[in-house]
Amino acid sequence: MSSQTSPLATQLLTQLSSTKNLHPTQQWLTAFMNTQKSTTPLPALTSTALFRLLSSDITTSLSSDPPHCLPNDIHNVNVKERRLQGPIVVQLLGIEDMSKSRWEQIEAIEALERGEGTKGREIIRVTATEDDDDSSAGINKGGGPHKLSLQDAHGTCIYGIELRDIKGVGLGIRIGCKMILRNVLVARGVLLLEPANTTLLGGKIEAFHKAWKENRKTELKAAIELSERTAQSNT
Repeated sequence: MSSQTSPLATQLLTQLSSTKNLHPTQQWLTAFMNTQKSTTPLPALTSTALFRLLSSDITTSLSSDPPHCLPNDIHNVNVKERRLQGPIVVQLLGIEDMSKSRWEQIEAIEALERGEGTKGREIIRVTATEDDDDSSAGINKGGGPHKLSLQDAHGTCIYGIELRDIKGVGLGIRIGCKMILRNVLVARGVLLLEPANTTLLGGKIEAFHKAWKENRKTELKAAIELSERTAQSNT
């Protein structure tokens, strides 16, 4: 069915933009609507579209028009601070627990791979269920603040620092998780994140998540080895 002539497609766009601040491209919308029946109820259609958008790479699925993306000069360190009104949707490309050493981060990642999380000092078994938000099932709640690598629909990447604990943010968060930024302060090209300006929509990009898990431990171990060699050469 054609999304350009379908009232249902127009209603879908309205639902996605008004409730989730998601603005899919016409190309994505056309492809999606062509896989759906014209008799599909709007709530079911919206739910399916939302799931697919949250599982997609927003650089190919969402509009990259200026109002929906980071400013072109966002990395200008000469701008001491500015405030982004938003809403701007971004996806997570990576995360680092700034309170943990490299070895501690490796241990935390390996614990999550074993299906373990933490509750205070106690190690607990984490089992994902159908009711879990796929973006945060198995999150290690300890530690923080976290440094997040984020990307907008235009492909612009930027770092964000968690000033205060944001629910759902931790080493177990799914890479590709979508977030909405509103009224965020930017200090010399870095986003200052807190619960009041950062909302998790959820989601996961399977290929991104797998690559990050495989590469992160390797990167941390390489950094440790380099640090040890540098220390030895200075003695």
